[in-house]
Amino acid sequence: MSEIDDLLAKLDLEAKVRLVSGSGVFRFAGDASIGLDEMPVSDGPSGVRGELWDERDPSVSLPSGTALAATWDRELLAEIGALIAAEARRKNVYAVLGPTINLHRSPLGGRHFECFSEDPVLTGEIAAAYVSAVQAHGVSACPKHYVANDSETERFTTDVIADDRTLRELYLYPFERSVRAGAWMIMDAYNSVNGTTMTENALLDEPLKGEWNFDGVVVSDWTAVRSTDGAAKGTDIAMPGPWELWGAPLVEAVRKGEVPEAAIDEKVRRILRFAIRVGALNGTPLQPPVFTDESAQALVRAAAAKAMVLAANDGTLPLDKPARVALLGAAAAEPRFMGGGSATVIPGHTTSPLDGLSAVLPVEYTPGVHLNDHMIPVPLDLVTDPETGTPGLSLRYLDGDKILDTEHRTAGGLMLFGNPNAMAAKSFELRGKLRVDSAGEWRIGFAGVGALRLEIDGETVLTDTVMPDGTDPVEMLLNPPQRFVTRELAEGDELEVLVELAPVPAAGLPALGLTFAVGRPRRAADAEFAAAVELARTCEVAVVVVGTTEQIESEGFDRKDLRLPGRQDELVAAVAAVNPRTIVVVNSGAPVEMPWRDDVAAVLLSWFPGQEFGSALADVLTGAAEPGGRLPTTWPKVMADVPVLDTAPDATDHSLRYDEGIHIGYRAWLKSGVAPAYPFGHGLGYTNWELSDLSVSGRTATVTVRNTGARRGRQVVQAYLSREDSAVDRPVRWLSAFAAVEADAGETVTATVELPRRSFEHWTAKGWAVEPGAFTLHVGTSVVDLPLTADIS
Repeated sequence: MSEIDDLLAKLDLEAKVRLVSGSGVFRFAGDASIGLDEMPVSDGPSGVRGELWDERDPSVSLPSGTALAATWDRELLAEIGALIAAEARRKNVYAVLGPTINLHRSPLGGRHFECFSEDPVLTGEIAAAYVSAVQAHGVSACPKHYVANDSETERFTTDVIADDRTLRELYLYPFERSVRAGAWMIMDAYNSVNGTTMTENALLDEPLKGEWNFDGVVVSDWTAVRSTDGAAKGTDIAMPGPWELWGAPLVEAVRKGEVPEAAIDEKVRRILRFAIRVGALNGTPLQPPVFTDESAQALVRAAAAKAMVLAANDGTLPLDKPARVALLGAAAAEPRFMGGGSATVIPGHTTSPLDGLSAVLPVEYTPGVHLNDHMIPVPLDLVTDPETGTPGLSLRYLDGDKILDTEHRTAGGLMLFGNPNAMAAKSFELRGKLRVDSAGEWRIGFAGVGALRLEIDGETVLTDTVMPDGTDPVEMLLNPPQRFVTRELAEGDELEVLVELAPVPAAGLPALGLTFAVGRPRRAADAEFAAAVELARTCEVAVVVVGTTEQIESEGFDRKDLRLPGRQDELVAAVAAVNPRTIVVVNSGAPVEMPWRDDVAAVLLSWFPGQEFGSALADVLTGAAEPGGRLPTTWPKVMADVPVLDTAPDATDHSLRYDEGIHIGYRAWLKSGVAPAYPFGHGLGYTNWELSDLSVSGRTATVTVRNTGARRGRQVVQAYLSREDSAVDRPVRWLSAFAAVEADAGETVTATVELPRRSFEHWTAKGWAVEPGAFTLHVGTSVVDLPLTADIS
């Protein structure tokens, strides 16, 4: 009998059932009698938050999924994986819940930023590199969400209807690559596929645990387990825990014969095997490399620069010591470092474009536009904790008049979800002394869900019972409604502010979060706009940073359109009209419409680049680093051109039909014949390249790559296949493989591209098959820039 079976034999039914459900919001259960530790886990796609949202224990904020995929760099992912593992161990975390490897089926998808690509091969390669790198250091990765969770609208009830070939060739493929790379855990999705919810779907048996021989743990997405008898199916751990459907009801169901005990035993075997791998069962976890704050920042800075895609450039970039630079756009001072939702972390350090560019260029800044009327959490430099007299706030946990605990906090927006003190308290008070740093009309208020009260200088000035605007718990947590009062204040004024929250248990609303929010005085919209245009007119160069907001692009909902919010498009057009050297930086996680793209000197796509945004941007704009990114997803001219767009299921049966089959992303664009703004794989650098001498031997292709420019650079050589007159429905072209090369000015190097057998195969009712005859290999630098071809039999 194996070690795992020996341990299993020591557990009675109740003990086994305790293990198949978590012991907390972000913690797997343990059992001291067999030496099994509890195992904390953490959201992890863009950093490791830990079990709690707490600014006092900050996390490194990494570039978003789209940004990492835009590097097309497996070696970089090895370094990122080591940093993720180091962060996990620092926070006593055994598994990070990532990467997110669903596909960019529609650019409207709310979590588009968190996923890697529209292409299954690029997604699979980046996912495999991520998984291997993290797990090499004894921390588990957790690819998610298995499978076809490619949009957010009605994500708990959507039923995706897709045929086997579509699932196998597109949506399952990145998971297959992750399993082949050795993934120890997979998370299944909220949605159904072909009529069955994913936590009970037969796809967990075949191909996952059968054909692919996945021997790890399948964990549910949080609250995705819907039934007790479903425990007989393929999900191994129900989260969060203890999950009521898998507690005493599951014990009873087993004893009644409704759920075989053998099914529970198999889940426990998988959990014990997982625990051995991560060092939680009579073992010691591996110790990953140590990162200092400086080395972590350097890695994130380099990764962010390598991810930035130079979509267009008339030669203005890199900048050559301009005398005056007009920096414009609200996102220049308050950018989006990361996407919203479970990918959110709280970094201890950030650099905005304003910070980064001001350090190296003669910058003059004004926003030009106001993106919305939302307040921000009170900045730390404007508020003092009345208990300690230091920057920050005082948070009190109350049970009636009894003070349960008091904490010094260093952020104006607090996440209380899962906090033990918050679970025990009946109400909360957040107090601070606000120092006014500019004269004018201030907004002072709160954000949260529940019964809220605002007190200024001892006087209650606002009360409201605030109910959520939507139904998704993530949106309630990260984007709660705001309320405020206005005050005309002078610079130097000080106000004692108290925000009180009492949850509303009757409405099923626990303590999720509480924010002391402010809105600084600002110029009227037209005056601000005019000031920005005038500044641009008088400066040598204008840099406009545009982007999305958390109300537009986040987990919990899909986008309604691809337009930039507010007057950002109008601002870019007005600035470009007065300054021919206008550079636009797009700070979004997913495609946006850019009606001005042909009227500006350069377009740089920065994605959500993580905490070192400003420093990386300064490196790229000045030429200290090359923008190394290539598009992992197609960017349209206008939304009406997008061939696959729908994210909303049918109102009657909740079905979302993937009728386009295998034709998504650039495949659908090629089939439609419509040209996008920027095609898949596109990206410029600061040098020029020439590809020649394509040679093929078996499934290995080599290409001569020459740097014909004046500086060292990096190029991504991309290999696509096509099949004329095929008897099988195929894309016009599809990505087979890729390889990155670097070369000095004038240097010639050889790129070697290995073409996997799977890229020649198609799925049939009998399994994988290869159509006899010749395929055409196309090699170049994007899906439409492919100068070299060869036949492969």
